[in-house]
Amino acid sequence: MGATMVATAASPALADDPGLDPDVAGGRTSLHLDASPEPAWRGKPITLSGKLSVQCDADYISGLVSVHHADTCKKQERWHRLAWKRVVILFQPAGSGKWEYVDTVRTSGKGYFSTKVPARTSGTWRAVFEGARWLSPSEGTDWLKVIGHRR
Repeated sequence: MGATMVATAASPALADDPGLDPDVAGGRTSLHLDASPEPAWRGKPITLSGKLSVQCDADYISGLVSVHHADTCKKQERWHRLAWKRVVILFQPAGSGKWEYVDTVRTSGKGYFSTKVPARTSGTWRAVFEGARWLSPSEGTDWLKVIGHRR
């Protein structure tokens, strides 16, 4: 009989754990982000949405960590979506060198996330998964142009 642990979200301190090396732990993650509509009108809502996935390796991440519903991780399907993980949303206005915190969201049971925010100015949106035990950190970015007059 073998023991199986389920990968769960962890505190940011675990993101520095040397066990997160994707070549060692096998928990290589991918985070995709889309900011829409493009272009956006200043003051109108924009939707930030995306998907968090982990690379499949013979239906498991490592000998100690199992993916939920690993039976759907077939050879032609090399990535499996990660459920209930925390994703931090940041924004960097064009011409600025500073990232601003916007929100923290969780992925759904199918690995997707979405939030709405008002469009302020053109810039880069960033979604960050800080990693968890046996899962490497990852991030996705999307630049969005905002048009319209300031009031």
